[in-house]
Amino acid sequence: MQDISDFSAQMDNGSSSAPSKRLEGKVAIITGGASGIGAATVKRFHENGAKVVIADVQDKIGQALADKLGDSNVCYIHCDISNENNIIDLVDTTVTKYGKLDIMYNNAGIMDRNFGSILDTPKSDLERLLMINTVGSFLGAKHAAKVMVREKINKGCILFTASACTEIGGLCSPAYGVSKYGILGLVKNLAAELGQYGIRVNCVSPYGLVTGMSRNKGVDPATIEAKLSEMGNLRGVVLKAEGIANAALYLASDEASYVSGQNLVVDGGFSSVNPTIMKAFNVIK
Repeated sequence: MQDISDFSAQMDNGSSSAPSKRLEGKVAIITGGASGIGAATVKRFHENGAKVVIADVQDKIGQALADKLGDSNVCYIHCDISNENNIIDLVDTTVTKYGKLDIMYNNAGIMDRNFGSILDTPKSDLERLLMINTVGSFLGAKHAAKVMVREKINKGCILFTASACTEIGGLCSPAYGVSKYGILGLVKNLAAELGQYGIRVNCVSPYGLVTGMSRNKGVDPATIEAKLSEMGNLRGVVLKAEGIANAALYLASDEASYVSGQNLVVDGGFSSVNPTIMKAFNVIK
């Protein structure tokens, strides 16, 4: 137990017991890192001492983000995650440049449409979502794990971005839901397989938020955010990409050193609460 006098001294000095550089010395790849949740996570990881590789197909904005952060601890690499050779090159280039790989955040993904019926979903929609969201994440995890096992990175971390749709129905199209449930299944299986090597595997599952991927053309983002907040459970808070980046930071850090196989749902309790009866009796408005 910490001596109370030590704690008092910390308070007097205005210091905190929380580490200021939670990823100091770590090397991380973030796919889909040029915009949205990925870009927010790139910034958060970089602030916390990690060497970060931004992987994306959006070359101009990906390179601009690397230039903006402005030091040798950040770089941009073009990568189409559905192309296995691109993934292999991404991982190999990262290890060559920075000497190792500690964190692989498989964040890149696409959407088809916000909602829709299975009755009118073309097979091509399902195949496209699976190829990017599920297969792309599988390939990223596969080649990161190969390096981590080979190099004996016994505190390796593999992360994914899933969705709150893995906890409750009706939040997305059927095809999108299938692609994200596939990620959750991957997390469970990889946590079981890779634990023997000291590699942790987890995912973050966001409620709806406004990113470059989810903006509706011609609609003010603030309007979308207000609507999502109104539909949500936790009032007075608007979920931003930075909120998901903070969750990913926790899972990537040593603070989560014994956390594996988990789906961290960041939805303000939405998937845990059914307010229908309470609304009917005017308990909540």
